[in-house]
Amino acid sequence: MQRKLSLALSVVIAAVALVAGALSFAAAYDEAQELQDDMLRQAARLVDGRHLGAGPAQPDEHFKDHDDAARLIVQALGQANPGGLSVDDGGALPVPTQLADGLHTLTLQGEAFRVLVRTLATGERFVVAQEADFRDAMARDSAVRTVLPFVVLVPVLLLVVATLVRQLFRPISALAQGIDRRAEQDLHPIDERPVPSEVRPFVRAINRLLGRVAQDMESQRRFVADAAHELRSPLTALSLQAERLQQAPMSAAAQERLAVLREGIQRGRLLLEQLLSMARAQQPSQAPAAPASVQGVLRHVLEDLMPLAHAKQIDLGVVGAPDVRVAVSPLDLHTLVKNLVDNAIRYSPVGGRVDVSVQAQAGGVVLCVQDTGPGIAPAERERVFDAFYRTVGTGQSGSGLGLSIVRAIALRIGARVSLDWSDEAAQRGLKVRVTIPLA
Repeated sequence: MQRKLSLALSVVIAAVALVAGALSFAAAYDEAQELQDDMLRQAARLVDGRHLGAGPAQPDEHFKDHDDAARLIVQALGQANPGGLSVDDGGALPVPTQLADGLHTLTLQGEAFRVLVRTLATGERFVVAQEADFRDAMARDSAVRTVLPFVVLVPVLLLVVATLVRQLFRPISALAQGIDRRAEQDLHPIDERPVPSEVRPFVRAINRLLGRVAQDMESQRRFVADAAHELRSPLTALSLQAERLQQAPMSAAAQERLAVLREGIQRGRLLLEQLLSMARAQQPSQAPAAPASVQGVLRHVLEDLMPLAHAKQIDLGVVGAPDVRVAVSPLDLHTLVKNLVDNAIRYSPVGGRVDVSVQAQAGGVVLCVQDTGPGIAPAERERVFDAFYRTVGTGQSGSGLGLSIVRAIALRIGARVSLDWSDEAAQRGLKVRVTIPLA
């Protein structure tokens, strides 16, 4: 719309300026010609018939030293011109004697002349003439000077119009950029105060739509959270019953089936925990009460996951973790790190290694988790952030929610997540880098 408006205004201004310039040029040209005709008339009034002679014209050296095109020629009508002198050498113009009084444009001696014929009270007739080329050049120069402001100011006007249109549409551009920078869960209403009044109905309609979407998403999150809470108690009871059942004497086949049952119950409990974490991660972000300590969060995460690492003989450790603080709630940071480390342990082979490193940079804190697992192919590095998506051929059980929770929390806190190979040469292992803003 901005480009169309600028183009339409530019075309209209250019067309109006062109028509106005053409009319001004024609009017100025005609006015200059009329003014020069008035000069001929005024010169004719100054002529005294007693000073006009009918004798032969004489050569005049004056014409050789001055611009002959600018001179006025005053002579008696039918004045003799012996010797055939040209008008440029001071000779008389061969004006036809039968011309009526008034203004005429004649071609004499190969040149165009504007001629005024006048009859005195004594009956004598005389001529006042001037070259037409000089008159036309003077008229054109005068007309061009009249049009020159249009030529200079119209481009300036077009530039001013384009600038004004751009300035008037700047609030709309700023509004679009602000909406583009929003996170997926950021559905708060758009501020309509800086928006032009013509666009406010559209903004209000968008706000109403955002409100309906927010209510729908909140209903879905509440349903997931409520369902997970409701299922947690039955699964806990089943887990306790399975533990009590394991203590009872039973055959080897029953023990094997009970182990499979307990594993399924554990997977269900893990899925419920991840669903609750996903519901919390998708809540609108709020400013934390205090910055979170990265070192403290890492210590708690390692304490939680160390038994899982020992069970698979995974070398789990922290490399260079300075005690930096980030503007993230401790719960969000704990959930993010725990999901990354848990995934790294689960997908690393027995006897593998998982390293967690923290590095403070100018733009924030870079948290890096590396493992010795199979890694993720570049073609799948965007898909793995989708909920319930799992790579094929890993041989590991899971719900496919770990990286989805990491992405959701990263969007909440304004962090960036990138995936790469841990071993670039062998193209194995996964390296996850999370850049978190500083407090």
